[in-house]
Amino acid sequence: QRETFGDTMDKIKVLLAEDHVIVREGTRELIQHEPDMEVIGEASDGEEAIELADKLRPDVVIMDIAMPKLNGIEATKRIKALHPTTAVLILTAYDNDQYIFALVEAGAAGYLLKNVRGHELIDAVRAVYAGESVLYPTVARRILDRLKSPTPTEFQTIESLSGRETEVLKLAAKG
Repeated sequence: QRETFGDTMDKIKVLLAEDHVIVREGTRELIQHEPDMEVIGEASDGEEAIELADKLRPDVVIMDIAMPKLNGIEATKRIKALHPTTAVLILTAYDNDQYIFALVEAGAAGYLLKNVRGHELIDAVRAVYAGESVLYPTVARRILDRLKSPTPTEFQTIESLSGRETEVLKLAAKG
């Protein structure tokens, strides 16, 4: 049934944006074995990723964060601005909050760490292609935690208001 699935439907067109050749080659090999997917281009830096995304119109871009010339965050923003329907799936070694929130804000549909298994990456490509969001479990936990409680800097801002500033803020809230 899997063979006919690949033959009867259009393949998911994937663009790889990764500066490490060995990682790019391994990811390409993994994807090329799937009957419903094909790698249509490979970029070694952020600028090339934008150019190829514009020229080749992939369904999914698998994007690293740390790349030469232009990082994955900025490349994601620009690709999404040019082609809103292109899904960007982040595949990176970095899981700090700064990157996570910047990429979600930039329009990334998924955020995976490079220690995922091959089948998890393949499932994620299919999911973002279908319009779903995919987050590595620890990344999802960070986002949920951030939404539940303000950051320390938010507390510091509130505590550093003068009495008069607090009063004005309360009055503004009341309208």
